[in-house]
This record gives sequence, structure tokens and C-alpha cells, in this order.
Amino acid sequence: MRILKPTTFMNRSGTALASLRADPAFTPTRDLLILVDDFQILLGTFRFRTEGSAGGHNGLKSIESALQSQQYARLRVGVGPLPEGARDWSEYVLAPFEPAELEQVESLMPQMIEAIEKWLKS
Repeated sequence: MRILKPTTFMNRSGTALASLRADPAFTPTRDLLILVDDFQILLGTFRFRTEGSAGGHNGLKSIESALQSQQYARLRVGVGPLPEGARDWSEYVLAPFEPAELEQVESLMPQMIEAIEKWLKS
């Protein structure tokens, strides 16, 4: 039996979209919002875009490959930067938040909800 790290599944996120892509009613620009953590974005911040590149994020690369497009909404929640001396980014992003970090992310919720609601209405 081969045991895969959780990052293996996240880095293959596009696989889950294969059945959606086969549906003629599915429109990624209208029907899809991807939420990811990103260690290249500062903790306590987020970035919402309706299209763009994966920016080095392996999960987004997988999604782009599956959709054959960069035109889908994504909400990138900052968890960075990597701590000095961190060797394995996957261990860092999979570790639970420290209480102060969790507080920073939770404080973003109203702004993230507002951004999502605005996107849904447009």
C-alpha cells in the first residue's frame, strides 16, 4: 500500500474538476471559485482574482491544466512568509495555525465574504 501525503491530493486538485468540465452547462468563469492558502502571500491578507496565472501554486496549476484555462475565480489566503529556516513548505502549510495566526485569518472573514458576494452578484 502506498501512502500519499495530503499535499499530493491538493496538488492534483484539477482531477476533481474533470466531471464538471464534461458538463456543457459548466462555465468556470461563472460557476467556480477556488479557495487556497498561499505561503507567498502575507498572513492576514488575501487576494481575490477572477483570472490569472497559478503563480507557482501547484494546486492551481493542476486546476488550470484540467480546465485548460486560467479564467476562473480564486481566493488566495495568505499564510506566509515561510519561517526562516523552514525546509519543507508542505509541513508548514499543513500545520495548524498558532492562536495569533488563526485570529489574523479569522479577522479577514468579513472582507473575504464581501469579495465573494460582490463576485456572485457580478
